[in-house]
Amino acid sequence: MTTMKAQHVEADASWMRHALALAARAEAEGEVPVGALVVRHEEVLGEGWNRPITAHDPSAHAEINALRAAASLAGNYRLDGATLYVTLEPCVMCAGAIQHARIARVVFGAYDPRAGAAGSRFAVLQSPHALRHVTVRGGVLQDVCGAALRQFFVRRRR
Repeated sequence: MTTMKAQHVEADASWMRHALALAARAEAEGEVPVGALVVRHEEVLGEGWNRPITAHDPSAHAEINALRAAASLAGNYRLDGATLYVTLEPCVMCAGAIQHARIARVVFGAYDPRAGAAGSRFAVLQSPHALRHVTVRGGVLQDVCGAALRQFFVRRRR
């Protein structure tokens, strides 16, 4: 592996750990523990975590909240060149918002075989008919991200 590639892999893992900390904030609020952040030029533009129950808003997914915060900071809904890190594969709604925000790259942790739109269930981000090309990398810290979700649902069922 080249040095540049190795650095990229380590940076992705580091940012995913940041997203996991945001997921813990969601869980502390009684939400499904999903965290997301938007990074451009090694700077965090926006952070978010799941808040649909707390906000009474079905669109308040971690990705949407991170995109909103990033667009507000950037002063532009176009987030060209940015990477979105999220602990769970984005759903169709979030994939659409990612396209419209012109996110260049999505890095996610756990795959979502029931609703994932980055290749598991749907391939919205990879579709040749998509609005924009988005590079996707899944499975970063997959075991840790998946375990956080599984443990949350085990506790919730008790």
